Formats: sequence, structure tokens, C-alpha cells
Amino acid sequence: MNDKNYRFGNFDVTHSVFVESDDCLAIYNIAPIVPGHVLVLPKQKHTSLNDLSETQVQYFFSFSRKVTNFIVKEFKATGFDWTIQDGKSAGQTVLHLHLHIIPRVEGDFESPGGWYPALNKSLENNIDSDKREKLNEDEMKRVLSWLRERWFK
Repeated sequence: MNDKNYRFGNFDVTHSVFVESDDCLAIYNIAPIVPGHVLVLPKQKHTSLNDLSETQVQYFFSFSRKVTNFIVKEFKATGFDWTIQDGKSAGQTVLHLHLHIIPRVEGDFESPGGWYPALNKSLENNIDSDKREKLNEDEMKRVLSWLRERWFK
């Protein structure tokens, strides 16, 4: 990782980054709904997908696909969900464009769409809230170390 500090809305996510490109970051979710739940975000703060140029959109989704393939492989998933909540009315709680990558395995939720209520429940409690169940510092360090090692292997 380079020496630059990275922001996700008001949060410093520098230490949560496990891989980056020239324009994007992949970070492990502080409150994952399943193991391997990661976020991809542009380094430059954009609130909406519509703020990106066509070239930036292509790069964002190309990078997201690479990260998704890696996460699916490393977490032995058989599928994945992508979601972008664009705007407060859509459930966006951090006003910085981000894509949730949620690796899936058979039976991880009661129904295939069960991840969405789980994500919404997690997001109902603001990221700063003590009510939101988050990884502790040691857990986060362990998973990030493992991800970085696997990515650069």
C-alpha cells in the first residue's frame, strides 16, 4: 500500500485497504454480513455512480470484477451479489460511492435474497453506532493480512 491516507466519507480507511489500483480501493467491511463482504470505492470522493465519466465507470466495474473474482475464489463462494445504494432514499449511509461485494454459498441465508435484509439491518445502525456489530481490531488485522498475502501471492 502506498503512504497516502484514504477517506470513505468521514472515515479514515487507510488501514482497511487490502488492494488498490490507480483510481479505486478495495476494503474489508468493518461489519461484514458474511465472511468476505468487501467494498470497492473510487479513491476520489464521488457521491453517486452518475458522477463518474464513462471511462471511470468502466474502470470502476473492471476493478470490481477483479476483486469479486478474487473474493469468490478465496472464500470458496459459489456466487456473489453486488449492490450500490445510490442516494439516501436508496439506503446510502456513507455519501461516497461504494459497491458492496457479498460472496455467497448455498444455504448462507434462508432465501437467495436474504442478504439484502441482512445488509439493511446492518446499515440501520450508523457505522459509528455501538449497536452495529463490527470486527474488533485484531480480527480486522488478521483478515486484512490474509487478504493482502493471498492477493499478492
